[in-house]
Amino acid sequence: MDTFMPNLLKIDSIRGLSTGRITSIGAGPEAESIVLFVGHPHKVIFFENDHRYVVAKNVEDARNVIDQLQHVLKRMPVAIIYRFESNFEEALLAWEAFFSENQYLCSIPFFIYVDKGFEGLRQLVAKYSFIDDVIMAEAWNMLNSKIAIVSKFKRMRAFPVYKTSAVPMRKYTRRFYSNFLKRGLDILLALAGLILASPLMLVIAALIRLESKGPIFYAAKRAGSNYRVFKFYKFRTMIPDADKQVEQLQHLNQYDEKKGGPVFFKVSNDPRVTKLGSFLRNSSLDEIPQLLNVLKGDMSLVGNRPLPLYEATTLTTDEYAERFLAPAGITGLWQVSKRGKKDMSVEERIDLDITYANKRSFRYDMWLIVNTPKALVQKDNV
Repeated sequence: MDTFMPNLLKIDSIRGLSTGRITSIGAGPEAESIVLFVGHPHKVIFFENDHRYVVAKNVEDARNVIDQLQHVLKRMPVAIIYRFESNFEEALLAWEAFFSENQYLCSIPFFIYVDKGFEGLRQLVAKYSFIDDVIMAEAWNMLNSKIAIVSKFKRMRAFPVYKTSAVPMRKYTRRFYSNFLKRGLDILLALAGLILASPLMLVIAALIRLESKGPIFYAAKRAGSNYRVFKFYKFRTMIPDADKQVEQLQHLNQYDEKKGGPVFFKVSNDPRVTKLGSFLRNSSLDEIPQLLNVLKGDMSLVGNRPLPLYEATTLTTDEYAERFLAPAGITGLWQVSKRGKKDMSVEERIDLDITYANKRSFRYDMWLIVNTPKALVQKDNV
């Protein structure tokens, strides 16, 4: 096994490999945060954040590393990263069995590392529930944020596991039936909406292409329920490369920014919005493609809005993380009660999201759907 030396307190770390040194992970402040990397590493990527890295050759070695960390150093890795390789099926089955035998380890974030090809792993991630996300070398600088987000959610989910009760749990609860009805309604209305709106979508697509060069659809990664990242679709309403101008327009942000606090970005009369885009936004026609997200299961018709990753990474504290317990949605409590209004603070928006997360039910969703048409026409161009 390449990872361990005869002295169990010394582990061949990535930073040690560059100089040939054997570094003890039990010494120094860096030892407070240990990431376990399984597979052949690319050494250069590990210099982009402050973690101490331990490398294991395969799953069996990784199990031994975790055992050593737990029993010798009284410490657990903050994350496990498995490099995607040709024998992945056998390895992932071994990981699945390992986590099944050691339920207390399920709170550790588990990521798959790939050089490229994120989209091709969607089915694999769905098949193995212990996989939290996929990370590529080009996004390695986001590892700290990913670990913070996933750790927060997995700890929140882990607490009920340790609760005991003399009353047997019912398999089918009110929440189960509510979720079943919610998903059924999502599929039915999303499919019907796409069929009925298809002629209008063709017209909008043609007008977008005539007005300006660039893609017809806007696709970006967003964080939804349980901080899960997915590709979010809308009709493009801005000039191409509008995301690159966010910093230049930060002084126009309608949300008050507090240093170290949550970040939201919204500009009234945004200069990046095209003339057609302004109409599409005010009429909410730009959101029709999100019905595809609903069909795929990324979103629901009703829920909390999925957030850009730079916003989601600022909402990982206990005070804010609860808003991610609700599904991502096209419409919701925030849209119905405050849509298009400029006089809304960051705290107020988050409070509305948390309120929905706590109150959500099929009946409440129906009430929000019925009240959504009144909020479709905005009072302000935001």
